[in-house]
Amino acid sequence: MIISLILRTFAVMKTHLHPIMFAGTGSDVGKSIVAAAFCRIFRQDGYTPAPFKAQNMALNSYVTPDGLEIGRAQAVQAEAAGIPCHSDMNPILLKPNSDHTSQVVLHGKPIGNKDAYDYWGAGRVQRGFPSLSGLDFPSEVHAAFDRLASRYNPIVMEGAGSIAEINLRDRDLVNMSMAQHAKADVILVGDIDRGGVFASVYGSIMLQTPEDRALIKGIIINKFRGDMRLFDEGRKMLEDLCGIPVLGVIPYYKDIYIDEEDSVALEQKRRELAEGKVNIAVVLLRHISNFTDFDTLERDPRVNLFYTNNTKDIEQADIIILPGSKSTLDDLLELRRNGCAQAILRAHRNGKQVIGICGGYQMLGQTVNDPEGIEGTITSLPGLGLLPINTTMTQEKTTQQVTFLFDGQECQGYEIHQGVSDTDQAILQTDHCIGTYIHGFLDNAPVIEHLLKASPPPPPQVGRGERCASQLPLYLEGAGEGSTFKDQQYDKLAAHVRQHVDMDKLYQILTSND
Repeated sequence: MIISLILRTFAVMKTHLHPIMFAGTGSDVGKSIVAAAFCRIFRQDGYTPAPFKAQNMALNSYVTPDGLEIGRAQAVQAEAAGIPCHSDMNPILLKPNSDHTSQVVLHGKPIGNKDAYDYWGAGRVQRGFPSLSGLDFPSEVHAAFDRLASRYNPIVMEGAGSIAEINLRDRDLVNMSMAQHAKADVILVGDIDRGGVFASVYGSIMLQTPEDRALIKGIIINKFRGDMRLFDEGRKMLEDLCGIPVLGVIPYYKDIYIDEEDSVALEQKRRELAEGKVNIAVVLLRHISNFTDFDTLERDPRVNLFYTNNTKDIEQADIIILPGSKSTLDDLLELRRNGCAQAILRAHRNGKQVIGICGGYQMLGQTVNDPEGIEGTITSLPGLGLLPINTTMTQEKTTQQVTFLFDGQECQGYEIHQGVSDTDQAILQTDHCIGTYIHGFLDNAPVIEHLLKASPPPPPQVGRGERCASQLPLYLEGAGEGSTFKDQQYDKLAAHVRQHVDMDKLYQILTSND
């Protein structure tokens, strides 16, 4: 393995790799994480990779250095590749407003809220977008890919959902039609943890047209639990059935921390109050966005962070966080209906800390107004009244990276928000209440130390030979000098995937003349 790695490294300067696409048998099979792993692997092997996903549907987004909005997954993959993120990496981002409509972000800028039926029609024949006449979405995403491909080697592409949605084949922008344009080698990722992996892999391949099927060069089985030897026979059966090599079987992991893209992950984060820790309740909104804001806090050993809309848990928590929302007014109305708003106010009166981020910041103010119907049919609602701000929704969206001071120390974050508040303060503090428009606010050590100092956990019972949890470093143990926690996680992910994937075979595929 070491010899082959050395040989690959020497060959890099004269080797151009084909683009590679990680396509899926379904949603949440691990495409984003696998793509991030290979962004880091290719970088480690001396290449200059860049991520690409033609169209992403997610409420977790990020701001590029030039103030444009892309899906969080592509920002994570760019970070793994060691390059700045760019809007060409995710030219179309769909941010759901409801079950039927989404805000369409093209090349990092919102261009309107569109009904799903009209959008998919427009993607095929350019109808249903009267305000966007002349836009050719396939050409837009192809041009973005071509620009990246002229600068990076290889392009690590990610598909969306399942590649076997044959009813959407003639409108596909992100899966096999994109692979055809890129002339990419497609690696199909299947999730064995959810069951039915043989049917999902075989069916996904067999439902392709002959032209698309020819692009699928390998299979990766993801999220395996148990003894790997038990799948040896299954691996051979899949290869015999599909006529395509199984390049690897990647075990499930629990000790690697990579930002999640989808709110599906929140279902596994619903925990309860815990003794001996600072209990932090993130209010579970229907349209929650950018929940990665809380990942650093969640990893702190002094903290028990959980998502809830249980009023009793909210009142008993030490810190309550109102997160970002894609539909601030709708979520504010629901908070009043389900009793969470009243629980937050009672907790605040009892001295508990309340924090609002982005849409949560707006909800903590005096009023939220939407006279132009930017978000929907609700024109105005009273806020929770904990902060002296009034917010009006506007067509213009603020997207920018920011540097700010907190307790005299420089911190980093980014803003993504619709609406303007009648204060120029990105951070506003009153008595045990903080509101901010800054995502990534809670990734900064000075902010976390400030919050936990105000709500310290009770002293732990430490026996001989044990180490007090509160003495652990903020970003967990083991961060090497000169390295960041995130870099360490990308390296761990790359090592995990590299160990279980036939890298020699993969490189043969990516350099083949076939």
